[in-house]
Amino acid sequence: MARKSRPNMSEMYLEENKDQIYENALAEIESFELPLGTTLRSVYDDQPNAHQRFMEKLDACIRNHDREIEKMCNFHHQGFVDAITELLKVRADAEKLKVQVTDTNRRLQDAGKEVIAQTEEIIRCRVQQRNITTVVEKLQLCLPVLEMYSKLKEQMKVKRYYSALKTMEQLENLYLPRVSQYRFCQIMIENLPKLREEIKEISMSDLKDFLESIRKHSDRIGETAMKQAQQQKTFSTTLQKHNNVNYSRNMHLGRSRILDSKNEMTLKRTLEEDDDHDEEVLTAQDLVDFSPVYRCLHIYSVLGDGEIFENYYRKQRRKQARLVLQPQSSMHETVEGYRRYFSQIVGFFVVEDHILHVTQGLVTRTYTDELWNMALSKIIAVLRTHSSYCNDPDLVLELKNLIVVFADTLQGYGFPVNRLFDLLFEIRDQYNETLLKKWSGLFRDIFEADNYSPIPVANEEEYKIVISKFPFQDSELDKQSFPKKLPMSQSVPQIYIQVKEFIYASLKFSESLHRSSTEIDDMLRKSTNLLLTRTLSSCLQNLIKKPHIGLTELVQIIINTTHLELACKYLEDFISNITNISQVTVHTARLYGLSTFKDARHAAEGEIYTKLNQKIDEFIQIADYDWTMSESDGRASGYLMDLINFLRSTFQVFTHLPGKVAQTACMSACQHLSTSLMQMLLDTELKQISMGAIQQFNLDVIQCELFASSEPVPGFQGDTLQLAFIDLRQLLDLFMVWDWSTYLADYGQATSKYLRVNPSTALTLLEKMRDSSKKNNIFAQFRKNDRDKQKLIETVVKQLRSLVNGMSQHT
Repeated sequence: MARKSRPNMSEMYLEENKDQIYENALAEIESFELPLGTTLRSVYDDQPNAHQRFMEKLDACIRNHDREIEKMCNFHHQGFVDAITELLKVRADAEKLKVQVTDTNRRLQDAGKEVIAQTEEIIRCRVQQRNITTVVEKLQLCLPVLEMYSKLKEQMKVKRYYSALKTMEQLENLYLPRVSQYRFCQIMIENLPKLREEIKEISMSDLKDFLESIRKHSDRIGETAMKQAQQQKTFSTTLQKHNNVNYSRNMHLGRSRILDSKNEMTLKRTLEEDDDHDEEVLTAQDLVDFSPVYRCLHIYSVLGDGEIFENYYRKQRRKQARLVLQPQSSMHETVEGYRRYFSQIVGFFVVEDHILHVTQGLVTRTYTDELWNMALSKIIAVLRTHSSYCNDPDLVLELKNLIVVFADTLQGYGFPVNRLFDLLFEIRDQYNETLLKKWSGLFRDIFEADNYSPIPVANEEEYKIVISKFPFQDSELDKQSFPKKLPMSQSVPQIYIQVKEFIYASLKFSESLHRSSTEIDDMLRKSTNLLLTRTLSSCLQNLIKKPHIGLTELVQIIINTTHLELACKYLEDFISNITNISQVTVHTARLYGLSTFKDARHAAEGEIYTKLNQKIDEFIQIADYDWTMSESDGRASGYLMDLINFLRSTFQVFTHLPGKVAQTACMSACQHLSTSLMQMLLDTELKQISMGAIQQFNLDVIQCELFASSEPVPGFQGDTLQLAFIDLRQLLDLFMVWDWSTYLADYGQATSKYLRVNPSTALTLLEKMRDSSKKNNIFAQFRKNDRDKQKLIETVVKQLRSLVNGMSQHT
């Protein structure tokens, strides 16, 4: 039991530790170190009665502190008592001092009231004086600002916007910074951007009005510029001619004195007219007020938006350029349509050129060149399209003149126009085409109105009139007395005159193209060649093919083409005189009229041959042979005599034709007649031919041979024309003489009497005679002569058939 009541060593150790923990906690609480959460948690641990024990420790600590405070108060109590005693002694003296200070203060206040009043008045006056001085100083700063702002308002009122911008710049940079602290200054500063925007809007509105104005006046500006360019060119041309005359005057003084005086008068009159025109003609500056664009440019430049303005101006002008370059759909119908189109374009670029030279950077040469190249491409495309619709050569010529003036005008302003002159060469080809169409109609009218008879001249005066129109020379005709007839018809001088008129018309287009005389000469010759080889040749060919043109007309056409061919050298001289280019020049082209008229003659000759053959066929078609007649009529057939009389009268008309033509026509007619008669005998529809029909046919061939031997056309040698009927003659002789033994014996030999008789032809005709003999002589078998003849025919037929078969096998 005693062992149990003795405390354990471990428990004693724990008790001592806990006391140390509580003491540490109290020390921390006394030190006022916060937070105390950790300290308190260490006190309230899991040990039993920890709270109570801690509170006991805390009470003990408090009692210790109370004892220390009490000791300290006891130590200082005597000093406190002594201090209170001294204060009580001083209180009486303090009250006396207070009374004295109060009295002194009252007397001092009463004495300083007047001084205070005067001092306050002095202070107030000095404040007023300082304020006045300040106000004067501030007003001296503000007055220039207000004056400048008033000036700005006045400039805005009178629309001096550029000056207003300069005033704004001075206000912002010089005046407003001095008085920036005032409210009115802030209001001004806020208004200045608004005024700038207002100026920009007003200037832009003026610019839009300017653009609209030049759009409306561009055609008038262009027309004025084109007139000036044309007058300048006329003046230069006149002056050049005058100088040329003066030069030639030194060489031909006596002969050209009158001409010189006339040219001097003409030059003087031209100069006076130019002076009058110069007074009347207005420039672009007179027609359009350019001040808005200058003002707007300056305003935007001052505002720092010069690039924006330039871009806007160029963009709007590009739009206007597209509108100007857009032609009217009916432009090609009248000259005025083209004139207005060119005037608008010229006016547009005259304005741009003016802007280029009077402004700095608004438009540049690169910009204008780019704009011109774009416009030039569009212009060329438009002219190609619309000029293709022009069928009137006068309108095409007017268009050419307008293009030349247009090109010369813009070239004077520094724009390249070579492509326009290249286009003129394309239009020249079209102009030539329209001329060719027009002259084709003129040629047709001339041919339709011609009577195709030689031109009668009653006297010398009429003869000279014809000679003046056409270069005709005939010494034999000159020896004849009046009245007489010229070999060609009325159409020849008319055609010649129209060819010269065509050359003149073609020359009109070549003028003002800045080409040399050699090039103009070459162009005239080429266009004239086209007229001759295509237009006139086509008209002649069509004329020759017309049904109503008979043999007489064809003969006259051949005569006419012969004289026109001879006149070609005079046309070449005519062109050379116009262009002053000698024909001996190496590069000079020749006229192709020779081949044209030769081709026409050949066509007419061929048509003569064709019509003669057709006429012969018409006579042949009315032939009415009785192929079964027993005997001939004893005279030639009526149709053949009519045919021969027709040929005889026709060949008499051929006396004016060249000999070979008449001979060829006569030979062709005789050959065709011979062939037609042969075909009539060998016609497959003809089944039987009697000997009487052969005899009648022989009489007709004899008439043909007599006609050939009568030399209907002179110039044949010997019996050349009769040879056209040699095939018929030998065939008929064979049947008339009945010389079959000779024919069969000599066949194939060059000396054969019947060399031209073909076995197949003889066989065909002999079979027709055999069939006719069998049918018509049913009792021939009872007569010995007839039987012998029939046997002979059969024998000859067999022999001829064997020859024909042998020939076919050999072939």
